[in-house]
Amino acid sequence: MGSQKGRRTGGPSVHYQIVFYVDDTDAETWGVRLKANRRWGWLSLALILAPVLVSCQKPPQAALEGARSALDSASAAGALRYAEKAYREAESTYKSGMMEVARQKGRLAPLRRFQTADSLLTRAFNLAWEAARQARDLQRNLEIQALNEQASLREEVLTWRRSLDGALNNFRAERHWSSAELSLETAARLIREKEFQAALETIAKGRQALVMVRDVVAEYTNHEAQELTRWRAWVQETLRESRERGTYAIIVDKSAHKTYLVKAGKLIRTYACDLGYNSAWQKLFAGDGATPEGKYHVTQVKRASKYYRALPLNFPNDADRKRFRENKARGIISSRAGIGKNIEIHGSGGRGEDWTEGCVALSDADMDHLLRYAGAGTPVTIVRRSDQWP
Repeated sequence: MGSQKGRRTGGPSVHYQIVFYVDDTDAETWGVRLKANRRWGWLSLALILAPVLVSCQKPPQAALEGARSALDSASAAGALRYAEKAYREAESTYKSGMMEVARQKGRLAPLRRFQTADSLLTRAFNLAWEAARQARDLQRNLEIQALNEQASLREEVLTWRRSLDGALNNFRAERHWSSAELSLETAARLIREKEFQAALETIAKGRQALVMVRDVVAEYTNHEAQELTRWRAWVQETLRESRERGTYAIIVDKSAHKTYLVKAGKLIRTYACDLGYNSAWQKLFAGDGATPEGKYHVTQVKRASKYYRALPLNFPNDADRKRFRENKARGIISSRAGIGKNIEIHGSGGRGEDWTEGCVALSDADMDHLLRYAGAGTPVTIVRRSDQWP
């Protein structure tokens, strides 16, 4: 037994157990602290991101208003008329910007991004101002052009007026000239109203009217050249007959607005005269305002008439009737037109203008003098132009 006490061959196993003990009070404290820290973290993150989120959510109101104002200014400057392409591009870009703003507003606030909308609206602003600039520049150029063209047309109108005033009343030429003058007046009004393009178009119409004046005058001049030989012959025949018979005769030169009284082929007296309002042409039909050209004679003496005193002529004569029939057949005059009548040398003239329906008008004093020598049967030759005077 003593030996057993000297050796240990075995014994009970020894186990060590480490136990961490936390009472319930400490555990609760740690949990509260962890939750609090989490709350503070989220709050800090929110504070950091808040400015970004707010800035992303705010629409570009200033850009919207600026673009809209620029478009209104461009429209007021006439961009729709004078720079439509540029204006339409600005308008389209503005609408795209508006649509982008609306699209972003439809998204969740944290996801909204207005940078594209702002860029579009800024571009719309710039395009609108460019359209306004183009419109103003074009209007200035049009104004300068319109003023220059107006001055040029005015000079042309005045030049033709001087030319027409030095000739017989050419009703067709006068009608076209009046159209040109009206275009000039209309253009002046349009320029005052800043309607420069319309003014230029009106000036172009005025120039076309002057082209018609030129054509009518050219036709008239050619016709005169062709007829001049005939008129000279009429005058020579009248003077020869007067010389041979020792009688009085009357010759009317329409271009000179003169009526000549001759006896025995020699000039006795010259009277100023007024003619028909369309005196430049041969009479074609009733109501055309032309003073007839031809060889006539006085049919009677009227000591009292509507126009003081009068010497009626045998118009129409055979040559007039033949020409009238031919003109109808060729369609130059209407088939319903009449040939005309009651052509006279009468008083109430001396007005210095052509106003009659086709008659030759002398002043009353000149009619008194003429009637001392002229009577029924006195030859009367009317020509448009002639250089064969006694």
